[in-house]
Amino acid sequence: MNAATETLNFVRHQQVDPAPPPRLVRGPLAWMRENLFSSIPNTILTLATLYLLYILVPPIAKFFFIDAVWVGADRDACRAETAGRPIGACWAYVIQKINYFIYGSYPITERWRVNAFFGLLAIGVAWMLWLDAPRRGLGAIYFFVIMPVLSFLLLAGSKTLSLPLVQTSLWGGILVTIVVSAVGIVFSLPFGILLALGRRSNLPIVRLFSVIFIEFVRGVPLITVLFMANTMLPLFLSEGVTIDRLMRPLVGVALFASAYMAEVVRGGLQAMPKGQYEGAMALGLSYPKMMYFIILPQALRIVIPGIVNTFIGLFKDTTLVAIVGIFDLIRTIEASRVDPNWATPTTSLTGYAFAAVFYFLCCWGMSRYSLGVERRLAAGQKR
Repeated sequence: MNAATETLNFVRHQQVDPAPPPRLVRGPLAWMRENLFSSIPNTILTLATLYLLYILVPPIAKFFFIDAVWVGADRDACRAETAGRPIGACWAYVIQKINYFIYGSYPITERWRVNAFFGLLAIGVAWMLWLDAPRRGLGAIYFFVIMPVLSFLLLAGSKTLSLPLVQTSLWGGILVTIVVSAVGIVFSLPFGILLALGRRSNLPIVRLFSVIFIEFVRGVPLITVLFMANTMLPLFLSEGVTIDRLMRPLVGVALFASAYMAEVVRGGLQAMPKGQYEGAMALGLSYPKMMYFIILPQALRIVIPGIVNTFIGLFKDTTLVAIVGIFDLIRTIEASRVDPNWATPTTSLTGYAFAAVFYFLCCWGMSRYSLGVERRLAAGQKR
């Protein structure tokens, strides 16, 4: 009896918390072993990358941040001779010229209209990108119909609204970059969908027109389309009929992006199983309803990476409009860097660095949003 009692004294009546895993299978050391030093080739690549970072990061950080000049009224603030020390990036030049980079030569008293346009665009983008937003159908009407009309009236002016007319030759900087990319994005997706459906149509005339348009536009570079729109299009117009100088590249960019978007959407349509079409027809749906309710939502979900990739490429290609005399962000930097008041060895590099940061942040934001949407849709499919 005593032996049995002594044995029970060693029996634990409460559950013991699980012990943590060994240090080698958790935490940062385990992650480094698994991802950075899992094999000899991986270890060599990791060490080579660390060496490149050791060589590149300190000089870049020193030039753009440590030795940079943030405050100044003219070129003397960014000259090594005046400062008596090595000078890095001249951010004072960017701060001084920031209004020109954003608005170009748009009249100062009317720049509130540009700010209002940015606000309208932000509302439309947020409404469309917020997947749980209320009345997203109304948001699509606002983004594709209402916002473009209001934006044009705001920026160009309207006697009806008592807004003075502002010639597009005065537009410039980030304003033009946003306008060109927004027009291309807004019009390329619906036109691309129509072209993709037309290329798969059973009507020979519609299919032939779609194929010729897509193949012709994809067969020439964008700069050729811009030159055609800027120089040759006026030759085909009647005498006395002119098209605005900014409107020409806008049309060229929209048509060019639509052709590439059509091929992206066509890939999604071809990836749809035949049973989806047969099931929709078995329900008695007409062709428009079948495409709107059944096929296109699934096809567009499949090609989200391709659509976003086309948008990113289009956003970066807007820099080509500078070649045909449109003052986008790059062209404004080109014009401002030759200002004798800011003529320093680091002025040009600083201006281009500012443009690079702007384009990177915009493209990176589109890419991250695309990844988030893909993860959300993938989770919905798994459920």
